[in-house]
Amino acid sequence: MIPISDENPVLHTPVMTYVVLVLIFGTWLVVQGGGLDPVQLATSVCNLGLVPAELTGTRPVGFEVPMGQGLLCVVDAEPINRLTPVTSMFLHGSWGHILGNALFFWVFGNNIEDSMGAVRFVTFYLLCGLAAVAAHIAIHPASPVPTVGASGAISGVLGAYLVLYPRVRVNMLFWFLFFIRVIPLPAWLVLVWWFGIQVITGLPQLSPLRNDVSGGVAVWAHVGGFVAGVVLVKLFESKRRVAARVRAGRSTHVELRG
Repeated sequence: MIPISDENPVLHTPVMTYVVLVLIFGTWLVVQGGGLDPVQLATSVCNLGLVPAELTGTRPVGFEVPMGQGLLCVVDAEPINRLTPVTSMFLHGSWGHILGNALFFWVFGNNIEDSMGAVRFVTFYLLCGLAAVAAHIAIHPASPVPTVGASGAISGVLGAYLVLYPRVRVNMLFWFLFFIRVIPLPAWLVLVWWFGIQVITGLPQLSPLRNDVSGGVAVWAHVGGFVAGVVLVKLFESKRRVAARVRAGRSTHVELRG
């Protein structure tokens, strides 16, 4: 089930949505080599990705984590570690990873920017990303595994969308074997379902027997980012912009009925 578009047109050009996407893809292609060189990819993830243990000091310097055949990521105490909560938001681990994040961000992000304005939106986006980082560190404070991806910040955008536009229809692509169909669903159903999957997936990580050296998807970063988006959206929304969008939506509705 993949969102491919929504029925929620924007009134202003989503400049910062474009800028963030350019930065994400630019980082992937320039810094990470488009994933073509395993050494370059692993080096970028290890050096610029978020490693909770490096920020909490819960692993000794020199602790090693496998990153692939013949590749190790070593816990260090470099000054750049303080910036990894931000730099990690612009890194990805594969083409599937970056394309999936970009699709979600494009479908939902342009409407949230349209409701806030460029400066408020990018501030909101970064704060949600930092909240996602905080949630991930809280659950895995001793993890030496580097975490990368924009999904924590994008989760905040999803939370904001749930608050502002719960009844807007989102066109979802369903693909099961030979069954392929686009079905419009209300945003609240799509986003509550998505959030529920994150929580259910993350519950085993709350067990006291969990392994802090485990990798995988940082689902609690998604949860933290989403909750931050729900909480912060009303502080960042532009009431004037939202009111204009509501009026435009009513006008379109009347025209379609006429």
